[in-house]
Amino acid sequence: MRYFKIFVALPCLLMLYGCTQKTKTALPKDTDVLHENVDQLTQVIIYDVFTPPVASRIYGYTALAQYEVVRYSNPDYNSIAAQLKGFGKPPEPKKGLQYNYTLAATKAFFTVAHKVTFSVDTLQKYEDKVYAAYKDNLDDSTYARSIAFGTQMGKFILKRAMVDNYPQTRGKPRFLGNDAPGQWRPTAPDYLDGVEFCWGTMHTFAVDTSTQFKLPPPTPYSEDKNSEFFKATQAVYDLSKHITPEQVTIARFWDDNPFVIQHSGHLMFANKKITPGGHWIGIAAIACKQTHADVAKTAQTYALTSIALFDAFICGWQVKYETNYIRPVTVINDKIDHDWLPMLQTPPFPEYPSGHSDISAASAVILTHLFGDNFAYEDTSDYKYIGMKRHFDSFLKASDETSISRFYGGIHYINSVNQGAVQGRQVGEYIWKKLKLKK
Repeated sequence: MRYFKIFVALPCLLMLYGCTQKTKTALPKDTDVLHENVDQLTQVIIYDVFTPPVASRIYGYTALAQYEVVRYSNPDYNSIAAQLKGFGKPPEPKKGLQYNYTLAATKAFFTVAHKVTFSVDTLQKYEDKVYAAYKDNLDDSTYARSIAFGTQMGKFILKRAMVDNYPQTRGKPRFLGNDAPGQWRPTAPDYLDGVEFCWGTMHTFAVDTSTQFKLPPPTPYSEDKNSEFFKATQAVYDLSKHITPEQVTIARFWDDNPFVIQHSGHLMFANKKITPGGHWIGIAAIACKQTHADVAKTAQTYALTSIALFDAFICGWQVKYETNYIRPVTVINDKIDHDWLPMLQTPPFPEYPSGHSDISAASAVILTHLFGDNFAYEDTSDYKYIGMKRHFDSFLKASDETSISRFYGGIHYINSVNQGAVQGRQVGEYIWKKLKLKK
């Protein structure tokens, strides 16, 4: 009878033990984690209203930190940071020990993100959920070791961020341009200060200097109605009066202006959306998902696209503030139509060259090398913000449309969008040729 009691009690104890066991959280796919990391960062960039150049810096350092950890999951991939300017040799995992590189990459990514964004509480809530899932599925030593390696990599990347001239240019005086003929000054309707006028002094990642890819001077300013400049200005104005529905759609799809302020009577409110760089980060994500890229190629794609964005912004901004070229809206208001406003709100910085043309061409070149020409895709990057999506047959065709969209929108001269695209393609090709990506 005593044995029977033990026999009966044992299943009951096992059932009780089973009921108290914590159900493990299933781990998501490695690539899904990387995509969600970047998406969370994009949402914070939008919320914090970072300027387009600063957003490119945020993407650049976080994506590099993520890649430099993930690459250890595939021995064929080289370090990118070691080939860039001012980084040095990244830390390495200890041989013979177990790591979860996706967890470590996430920790590296957010170690950097916490130092280069504002809304860190929002990121922390997301991180805590990710870390909890890994803690449920990994042994304590692997979990702790992976977190420690990610932290180490993040701090390594942040060392370079502290000496790229960004911290040194904070607190500079306002840039208001000047009233000299042909020179940029704050534009209607909000007359905001010039954004990031020191960005051309930033330390690039891969290109040698911000002046490496020189552009010809912009068309000389002239008030002569027969001059090339005035004809270019008139072309912007005339198009606005005869613009087609398709041109309107193209301009609005590629607007990507985080500065847009809507006016309703005496009220003003901002519409938040992705930056130009954020749009191309979204396209990079689409390419990775569409091709089922593995975790190493996904991390590499984000890193290379971000490097192209960062360096193209620096090169383009150097020319912008060197030439300090006047915007169409200023000339049209002064000389043609006092009440005219472009369809898109003019962003607050000098006109030449088109920055969106520049960074789009650079990104498109990198993505074309990674995924091939004639890569057809549907661009849904901005769908949840503006409810628009478009189909493209290649990255370069998309970047060409991006470029002309600035002319359609009335914020750039045609020469400026063309020259921006020239410089961007040069930046992208240089980066691709410079970096040895695989062993």
